[in-house]
Amino acid sequence: MNTEVQTYSRLKNNLEELKMDQFNSHLDEYIDAMQEGQKSFTGSLLELTDLEIKAKEERHLQICIRTANFPFRKTLEDFDFAFQPSLNKAEILGFKDMRFLEQKENILFIGSPGTGKTHLSTAIGIEAAHNHYSTYFITCNDLLLQLRRAQLGNTLQQRLRFYGRYKLLIIDEVGFLPMDEEASKLFFQLIAARYEQHSTIITTNKPLSQWGEIFGDPVLANAILDRLLHHCHSIKIIGRSYRTKDIQKDLLISKADRPGAKGPAQSGEN
Repeated sequence: MNTEVQTYSRLKNNLEELKMDQFNSHLDEYIDAMQEGQKSFTGSLLELTDLEIKAKEERHLQICIRTANFPFRKTLEDFDFAFQPSLNKAEILGFKDMRFLEQKENILFIGSPGTGKTHLSTAIGIEAAHNHYSTYFITCNDLLLQLRRAQLGNTLQQRLRFYGRYKLLIIDEVGFLPMDEEASKLFFQLIAARYEQHSTIITTNKPLSQWGEIFGDPVLANAILDRLLHHCHSIKIIGRSYRTKDIQKDLLISKADRPGAKGPAQSGEN
């Protein structure tokens, strides 16, 4: 075996040992490109290391998504702002700079079911995770179940610290189910613990005027809102269900296909 073959074999082994999979898998094509004069040596190394860095960032993001408990992977670019014209697109996209996290501000999404609240909160959360901010997503019902279980096991303070430590906590579906007195107090304890310490994103289908009904106590509801709204971006989504837009489109197509239905060319004036 000649020296060049030995060197190539050792290089491949080193790349495998270092787990540089992208560099390893693309090495041969870059060697060929260099030999044919299509790429320079330093340019090839730069592109190969860029591929490795990109793959490393993707692996990191996947780990963050799993540990953050996101229900799905969505981005702000995936959101159809044209379908929800009540939203200020520039304001929503502005959250990508993460200043709200640095300033410990909250975000409150208010809107009917299906208007995109969970999509937007998840997308902002994924952006935060991508920027290396500790993030956790949980529905309000699951959160309260966890806190109740911890209270029964005498580990409530430990659990409150767990949820309180995240730079961004997303609590989805506040108000979908009513809370009893004990659940309302547990929710208040968590919000109070995070107040002016870290950011919280809340999604709710109930207007703030009805939060007294959610928590069964107007005084407690006001105490919660006082802490949430002190440093907060409150965003109302007024529009149709984002989930059913494709269904509505299919229904229109289906009606147009019915026997005797007028097509687009026939529907105008003669």
